[in-house]
Amino acid sequence: MGEQPDISNAEWQVMNAVWEGQPVTAGELIKVLGPANGWSAATVRTFLHRLVKKGALEYEQDGNRYLYSAAISKQRSVKQASRSFLSSVFGGETGSLVTHFVKAGKLTSEEIDELRRLLQEKESK
Repeated sequence: MGEQPDISNAEWQVMNAVWEGQPVTAGELIKVLGPANGWSAATVRTFLHRLVKKGALEYEQDGNRYLYSAAISKQRSVKQASRSFLSSVFGGETGSLVTHFVKAGKLTSEEIDELRRLLQEKESK
């Protein structure tokens, strides 16, 4: 798989819905995403068209409807978006990103234990 397409925040919502239930029809996505976001059916269809054009989605015709599936992996897309966010917002400094989110967020004791474990694992390498 080549270059991952740039995906807007709204398009991420569409992609997450597709990744969760693929293959999905436009009608199913409209029912889920429309009310949750205040989007019309035309808006959801526009996002689907854009994502197909970008190569993020593919579709197959099933009678008079289209079944949409992801053409890109969620894991790779999240990885690229994370790298882009890290670079643009934190100048590529992972420590600054982690520090910011640890200070700004609420963490359960389980999440804190997991962070400790990950840091100890990272330190021992």
